[in-house]
Amino acid sequence: MATKIYIVYYSTYGHVEKLAEEIKEGAASVEGVEAKLWQVPETLSEEVLAKMSAPPKSDVPIITPQELAEADGFVFGFPTRFGMMSAQFKAFLDATGGLWRTQQLAGKPAGIFYSTGSQGGGQETTPLTAITQLVHHGMIFVPIGYTFGAGMFEMENVKGGSPYGAGTFAGDGSRQPSELELQQAHHQGKYIAAIAKKLKGAA
Repeated sequence: MATKIYIVYYSTYGHVEKLAEEIKEGAASVEGVEAKLWQVPETLSEEVLAKMSAPPKSDVPIITPQELAEADGFVFGFPTRFGMMSAQFKAFLDATGGLWRTQQLAGKPAGIFYSTGSQGGGQETTPLTAITQLVHHGMIFVPIGYTFGAGMFEMENVKGGSPYGAGTFAGDGSRQPSELELQQAHHQGKYIAAIAKKLKGAA
């Protein structure tokens, strides 16, 4: 039976979604792994989103909390809001109380990826504060550490991400994920998928 990896994310302007797509490709490159993209529900009204000049959402399906139980591993992605995950993603996790009570996510590996508006905007604090959500569910946090190799030490160009996971800088919204940031996201998907596959095989 295939190992199921769910890439679950929230993206306002598309930066996190681009990372998610690359993470999916990386996870799907591992033999015996099925990777699927999911969005969490939007909490803002269409009126507010229009005032924010947010583009329309893609056709990636919206996940319900109960559907998380079907996966063997996860990669959760979101933009930062004052150094923490966005309210939309927090609202989704707040709705997983039923899964917490029955410990249906306990023991499952999970990684984190993110987008910030500036270099000091939370590339480490955002995933660090998000770990609390995994801990209360008993999930296993899987950082990428320095397994991405030389790309982790890039100093000549602006690059998001950290040992906690893949990341990108959105700036004023016009900057898109760089090739190196996308490569790191691909690596994260492949890395976590391989670990999830091993854990499932050992279960």
